[in-house]
Amino acid sequence: MKKGQLWAGILSPLISLGGIGVAIMINRPWWRLTDNAISDLGKVGLPYSWVMNVPLFISAILAIYYAAGLFGEVKNTVFRLGIALFMIGLAFLAGVALFPEGTEPHYHVSWGFFLAGSVGYLIAGAGLWLEGMRKFGAFTTLLFTAEVLLARWAFNTFSGVAIAEFIGIFAMIIWHYSLMGTLLKAGFLGTRD
Repeated sequence: MKKGQLWAGILSPLISLGGIGVAIMINRPWWRLTDNAISDLGKVGLPYSWVMNVPLFISAILAIYYAAGLFGEVKNTVFRLGIALFMIGLAFLAGVALFPEGTEPHYHVSWGFFLAGSVGYLIAGAGLWLEGMRKFGAFTTLLFTAEVLLARWAFNTFSGVAIAEFIGIFAMIIWHYSLMGTLLKAGFLGTRD
């Protein structure tokens, strides 16, 4: 993996979370975690919608670049299938920024991000389990199960979907950084210029 790809993987989640955080601060007079969606912060016609949408787009591009580097590091077919699906989820994340709330495709790209991203990391984790990384495979399964159960609870508890969305986002981020650490420790992520 190129050093730039590794750095892209490190920075990508921080960029997207930073954009969301600043957008929340700007819109705090009306935006509520329990009553809104994250996408409300980037909707069409909202002043400063770019504060969230631009970082989401940049984050998605960086994450795709990083994920593309994973293909050369782990040869397991199941892992690669999961990473390919995860990358499709990241393309949908770019779509969330390009088609903000208030546009026709927004609902579909938003759901595409959460579904493809989550199922993608589950499949990739199964691939690593098959590769002999049993603890990481079990961790992935537990994380996915917790994500689904907690998101379902949040959907049924709050009027807005932001908490359920954050549960999905943080599950993917936790998995991403855990994967990075696991692969570095196992010597899979060799870096080159």
